[in-house]
Amino acid sequence: MRVDGENLRVEDVIKVARYGERVEIDEGVRERVEKSRNIVEKILREKKPIYGVNTGFGELANIRIENDRVKELQENLIRSHSCGTGEALNEEVVRAIMLLRLNSLAKGFSGVRYELMEKIAEALNKKFYPYVPSQGSVGASGDLIQLAHVALSLMGEGEAFHEGKRMASLKAMKKIGMKPIHLQAKEGIALINGTQFMTAVLCLSYYDAVNLIKNAQVAGAMSLEALKGTRQAFREEIAKARPYKGQIRVARNLWRLCEGSKIMESHRNCQKVQDAYSLRCMPQVFGAMYEALDFIHHILEVEINSATDNPLIFDGEVISGGNFHGEPVAIAMDMLNIVLTKISSFSERRIARMLDEKLSELPPFLAKEAGLNSGMMILQYTAASLTSENKSMSYPASVDSIPTSANQEDYQSMGSIGARKCMQILENAEKVVAIEYIVASQALDFIKMDSSPAIESVRKIIRKNVKKLEGDRAMYEDIERVFQMLHNGEIIREVEKKIGKME
Repeated sequence: MRVDGENLRVEDVIKVARYGERVEIDEGVRERVEKSRNIVEKILREKKPIYGVNTGFGELANIRIENDRVKELQENLIRSHSCGTGEALNEEVVRAIMLLRLNSLAKGFSGVRYELMEKIAEALNKKFYPYVPSQGSVGASGDLIQLAHVALSLMGEGEAFHEGKRMASLKAMKKIGMKPIHLQAKEGIALINGTQFMTAVLCLSYYDAVNLIKNAQVAGAMSLEALKGTRQAFREEIAKARPYKGQIRVARNLWRLCEGSKIMESHRNCQKVQDAYSLRCMPQVFGAMYEALDFIHHILEVEINSATDNPLIFDGEVISGGNFHGEPVAIAMDMLNIVLTKISSFSERRIARMLDEKLSELPPFLAKEAGLNSGMMILQYTAASLTSENKSMSYPASVDSIPTSANQEDYQSMGSIGARKCMQILENAEKVVAIEYIVASQALDFIKMDSSPAIESVRKIIRKNVKKLEGDRAMYEDIERVFQMLHNGEIIREVEKKIGKME
């Protein structure tokens, strides 16, 4: 995959971060990077003050640094900012951070040497995995602490992982045949000013959220079949009467998912007029989520191809600005957390409905010999717990701010807080939908008719991994198996064999 600073896509980030695709720097990058580097060196020779190059940082910006100490200044910057705490970020997040930082530098506004970019590309291609704590960023001046830990490892200081073991960075480098980089003027600040931690998490989580919302629609259609609902609420004329693009997409998906259902055909002329909101309003609710996801995608496509450090170099001029501020990403992250929480909440309502004999007309808790067996009663407890946890975490992080650097940096985005929450909210939501798959499969086993071909294919693949519940058993492993099938896209691939690509 070629990095050129202009054309990176979310899908490219996934390929490199999650699947280890090699990166190359586009041929056109070197000229513009070296041009801006020459400007930095010219200004240094002239001994003009440049923020963060030959001055202190933040509130210390008025302190001048002599040219013979600017290299020391850059390395001290990295060391002083490497003070994160909390659990280490997983490898795919760290790889995404490095790729996004590389792409930002490739725009040629940062004043770094081309060799620095080559070192980041080498680190990605040799699977160098810096130790990066997850806590510490306030999301303005960028994700300073996480990016500093990446830079510290590239300097051969700090720590890194190799084959699952945490060790000194220099030791890990020796094992993969890599040498540390020695930072020059401007390069320390160019490495740590930016939104790459929160943007990396948003890229990965957005990609997984798109997969999740497809699964949530499939599970919802499955629940609709189990509850003997109708697909008439998914008719195209209803969606076009309120023509949100997301609603129209979902209505089409659900209509195709239910196509050919013998269960629905059997109660075409029943007395029920309409279904509960968690069934009937799936186009409206999921559709609104798609509208939000489209906005998030727009933010990502801009952010991952932006120069986000400070100062930036333009035609011989060095200009201080604020592109490092994470506000666009922070707001998008909070929106994603809300969407993911709503997916889990929506799914939990259908789970509860299938397990309630008064609403489902199915055996209580889908148990055989109810009373002796509790059936799937406690699966709903788990779904309720995960959903409640999501609700408690989905309050927007970006509405908060605590000033830093003696009030020089007096308004923060806190997007990194939203990013940390997002990783857990996403996993919780995936597990709630996995539980809906398990419950809906069990419910359909009590109905002696075939559901639609698409839903039957899902039930078959789930039954390969989760046996029908004949009597009470521990089900924690069942949840984990279906969660993995959902997360890796296996279920959606099976569905799309039957109905074509979901919109």
